Amino acid sequence: MTKNLIYQGAEALIIKSKYQNRHTVQKKRISKSYRIKEIDQNLIAYRTKEEVKLMSQARTCSVSVPIIYDVDLQQGIITMQYIQGKRIKDILNTISEEQRKNLCHKIGTSIAQLHKNNIIHGDITTSNMILFQNRIYFIDFGLGMINSEIEAKAVDLHVLMEAFESTHSQHPHCFNHVLETYKKGNAKQAEAVEKKIQDIIKRGRYR
Repeated sequence: MTKNLIYQGAEALIIKSKYQNRHTVQKKRISKSYRIKEIDQNLIAYRTKEEVKLMSQARTCSVSVPIIYDVDLQQGIITMQYIQGKRIKDILNTISEEQRKNLCHKIGTSIAQLHKNNIIHGDITTSNMILFQNRIYFIDFGLGMINSEIEAKAVDLHVLMEAFESTHSQHPHCFNHVLETYKKGNAKQAEAVEKKIQDIIKRGRYR
């Protein structure tokens, strides 16, 4: 099996590989030497299992995620489909205003589907979305969880808002475009979520 390192983060390695003649990506959680070995192994297995579960649940509610081909809980490895698209982070500033608006609407619709099913991504940034064949694939559910609370959903969206402000500041309407379709897709909770986002913003100002 050939392997090429794509990205090395604090928690995991992302490796391009092949699995049964398919182009794949392996996400391998990194062992931490400062943790007791048994605790480290149990934690890696638990987090790997939870991430796989979240991705599977996201797929069942019509949110595009990579197909999972193999899971090794002991090694903390998820082998999944390699999405041959472009990160939203890399294209959002280069496309037309109309295309940008359409992409943001797609993002809002998908997040609404996640939140309606109480799936919190945990790190919704434009780095963790890939455009492929006119669909937006969400990747890296490593910080995700199942949580029905309005606060958790507001924090999820607030992370995206900050990502837009820091990486795509020249396009200030992106988050509003996301909210447009989020409100339609998660109508029962959207007003409370939006109000909580404003509370989070205020808390940040007065720290």
